[in-house]
Amino acid sequence: MMKYATLNNGVQMPMAGIGTFLLTPDEAEASVFHALGCGYRLIDTANAYVNEKAVGRAMKRSGLTREEIFLETKLWPSFYGQADAVDKTLARLDTAYIDLLLLHQPAGDYLTGYRLMEEAYKAGKVRAIGLSNFNQAQIQEILDVCQVKPAVLQTEVHPYGQEKALKQFLAGEGMVIQAWYPLGHGDKALLQEPLFAGLGKKYGKSSAQIILRWHIQAGNIVIPGSKNPAHIRDNFALFDFSLTDEEMAKIGAMDQQKRYYTSTPELLKRYVEMVPDVDGQK
Repeated sequence: MMKYATLNNGVQMPMAGIGTFLLTPDEAEASVFHALGCGYRLIDTANAYVNEKAVGRAMKRSGLTREEIFLETKLWPSFYGQADAVDKTLARLDTAYIDLLLLHQPAGDYLTGYRLMEEAYKAGKVRAIGLSNFNQAQIQEILDVCQVKPAVLQTEVHPYGQEKALKQFLAGEGMVIQAWYPLGHGDKALLQEPLFAGLGKKYGKSSAQIILRWHIQAGNIVIPGSKNPAHIRDNFALFDFSLTDEEMAKIGAMDQQKRYYTSTPELLKRYVEMVPDVDGQK
């Protein structure tokens, strides 16, 4: 049975979904359609992925009602100052509302971007709002001025980088963490850890499935991306077993505070200047 996180405004969010980062429109449409057919109900996309239209098409083709799907997308920094950014995002996704809308990066005028999301939330266009890639100081900056509290932080989390202190801070603020790179950016060293191989043998699961199950039991929402139908199916087969407290502790001890992605002022400046071709997408 799917597990759900209850967000700080009472909205229920599935703990496992599919991400569409680096997928072309055709790949995103095929992957999301397949995932919805396998039982997935959480889909993650973004303005910057330039595949929102494809995600919207897959949702329509799935035959599911809109209410059955939890749709998440992210505003890109170059759109934070545009009053119609949310409406344009809704139009691309061909939907009346977004379940969770995040600021994609702590770049540019993100306080204006956050106010834009708050307005969309109050207008019923968005069911929950949150942040992506923000650090604790940047989250605090939002918390100090917001009218609607962020519900989710999407950031890099995996067994080698477990963000324990950040998670403690978020829990105190009633925020849930969502892991991108949940499998460590395809790091072979992580996937080949003997601990995961041993647990995989015990439970009849792959190392990736053991890691994803660890995330869910640790309270991390996961959105692994894939265009491989078998991987998509396997990445969702996480709810027919559970790890023991001792096994969870062993994985907890693997934390190296390692990051594969590091934000820099230069990078954030580039993000503000980068304008995704959202109108030119298929």
